[in-house]
Amino acid sequence: MTKGRLEAFSDGVIAIIITIMVLEIKIPEATGWTDLASLWPKFVSYILSFMYVGIYWNNHHHTFQAVKKGVNGKLLWANLNLLFWLSLLPFATGWMGEHEFSRNPIIFYGFILVMCAASYTIMLNVLKKREGEGSVIAKAVGSDRKGKLSIFIYLLGIALAFIHSVLGFLMYAAVALIWLIPDTRIEKIYTGEDQSEQ
Repeated sequence: MTKGRLEAFSDGVIAIIITIMVLEIKIPEATGWTDLASLWPKFVSYILSFMYVGIYWNNHHHTFQAVKKGVNGKLLWANLNLLFWLSLLPFATGWMGEHEFSRNPIIFYGFILVMCAASYTIMLNVLKKREGEGSVIAKAVGSDRKGKLSIFIYLLGIALAFIHSVLGFLMYAAVALIWLIPDTRIEKIYTGEDQSEQ
């Protein structure tokens, strides 16, 4: 299988995830601004999740630009594992928004973020092993400190949510902001810029 088919399938699934998330925001029955304003928890939840899906799509795209070898079974399953956890984001987003950032939905949302990050790390490790230690991916990812830091902050957010749910949400938002600028590690390798291990 070529990597193009895997990318096309992944793009399609990610597009559906975004579509499902926005459809979870129900149209108000009335036409007043206050009726629209009452949906703010759902809008905020959607914005955060949209950012996350966008971040994963962006990094997935850049990562597969560096893939030189064909796609094997391990990589297919690693990619499907990532898509599985991403596909649960609409459910977690809807639950969090519907219950206005209550503790359990916030904790569940954080768990999904941890699993998305872990599955992306697994996929990167499969790619690094397949492409080789001297490959563009191996050089760009390095020890993946940014990815490990993200998982730590997610877990911190889950722990803080037991104290106050908003603290958990703020931790998740902080990680999104860290990743909002596209990850340029692979691009730097291609352009010959100095690459510090991340």
